[in-house]
Amino acid sequence: MLPPILIAVAGAFTLAFGSALQERDAVRAPGREVARAGFLLHLLRQPRWMVGSAAAVVGSVLHLVALSSAPLTIIQPIGVTGLLFAIVLSALFNRRGVGLSQIVAGTVVMVGLVGLISLFPHSSTAPVMTTGAALGLAAVTLGAGAAIHLTAHWMNSGARALLLALAGGTAMGTTSGLARVLAANAQEDWTSLLSWLTPLAVVTAVFGALLMQNAYRSGHFSAAYATLLVTDPVVGVGIGVLLLGEGVPESAPARFGALVFACLAVAGTIALAQARYRNPETTIRIPER
Repeated sequence: MLPPILIAVAGAFTLAFGSALQERDAVRAPGREVARAGFLLHLLRQPRWMVGSAAAVVGSVLHLVALSSAPLTIIQPIGVTGLLFAIVLSALFNRRGVGLSQIVAGTVVMVGLVGLISLFPHSSTAPVMTTGAALGLAAVTLGAGAAIHLTAHWMNSGARALLLALAGGTAMGTTSGLARVLAANAQEDWTSLLSWLTPLAVVTAVFGALLMQNAYRSGHFSAAYATLLVTDPVVGVGIGVLLLGEGVPESAPARFGALVFACLAVAGTIALAQARYRNPETTIRIPER
C-alpha cells in the first residue's frame, strides 16, 4: 500500500504547485468577477498559467495512478497534504510571508481530514458504477455548479471564493469517483477507457477547473484551495461509500471520532476563509478586448 500513498503525496505536491502558479493569471485575466468559459481560452495564452496547468495535469495523472491501486477512502484524503504546499508556494510566488495562523489552520484541516478518512474501512473490492448512478451523479454536480456559477457575481469576494471552490471541489470529487472505476478497470483491460465514463469524467473535470479558476480569481487563494481540499475528498469518499461499496466506520466510537475529525476540518477551513490577506492584483484586471 505504501507505493500508491507516496505517489498520491507526490501528486498532491505537484497539483498544489500548479494551482499556486495559476492563481496570479486567473486573478489578472479580463472579464467579469465571475468569468465565463471563454476566460479559459485567455488563460491558455499565458505561459505561466500553462506551466501551472502542465503541473496540475502531472499531479492529476499521479493521483489516477494511485487510484488504480488503492480505494478512494485511502487516496482521496492524501490530497489534503497539498494544502500547506499550496499556502507556502502561493506566498513564495507572491513575495509575501506566511502567517502563523494560516499554518495552524492548514494543519488543523490536514489533521481533521486524515483522521476522518483513516477511520473508514479500506476495501479492495473492484469498483463498479451503474449507468444510472453515474449520469445522476454528473447531472447533480453540473447542475448545482452551474447555479452557483451563474449567481456568484452577486456575492462578496469571500463568499464567492468559498462557494465556487465548494462546487469545484464537488466536480473534482465526482471526477475522482468516475476515474477510480476507469483506472481500476484499465488495469485489467485498457480498452475499458473507451467507455462512456471517460467523456463524462472529462466534462466534470473541465467544469471543475473553470469553477476553481474563478475561485482563485476572487483573490482568496488559501480559503479557496482549503475548501477544494475539504470538498474533494469528502465527495470522493461519499461516492466510494454510497456507490462503490467501500464501507463506513462500523463501531460507535469510530463514528464519533469521524465526527470530531470532520469538525476539525471544517473549523480549519473557516479559519483560513477569515484570513485577512487577499491578492492585491485582484483589482488589476486587463481590459476586455
